[in-house]
Amino acid sequence: MTLRFRLLGGTFAVARLDPSAAVPEWSTCGAFTNVTRTAEELSIVCDDDAVPDDVRAERGWRALQLEGPIAFETTGVAARFTSALAARAISVFVISTFDTDYLLVKATALDAAIAALRDDGCEVTDAPHAVRQ
Repeated sequence: MTLRFRLLGGTFAVARLDPSAAVPEWSTCGAFTNVTRTAEELSIVCDDDAVPDDVRAERGWRALQLEGPIAFETTGVAARFTSALAARAISVFVISTFDTDYLLVKATALDAAIAALRDDGCEVTDAPHAVRQ
């Protein structure tokens, strides 16, 4: 099975808020956002520029969307692409949705991540107007 990734445009941040915080308006801007609430935190992935400076956040992430949908019964998909990146000491942040997975890597590691994925037999394409940083 060939895994096909598409690079999303823009740069993203992973923000951490108090678990009881309301989901802020700034978090829902942009074409790609993810909000996860646990007993320990409210974690938000959204456009880097949307996150206020006073919010705790890891900034400078790029996102690759895995072509889907991927059936829930499919096994080993995330293990495959994360293993290829781990072998090259590339840190990742993975988000799974109903249909697919999103792979976030730091912008500084993007070229190395794409090379690792391609060397592992994956296809990687740029989205229209994707910004390489």
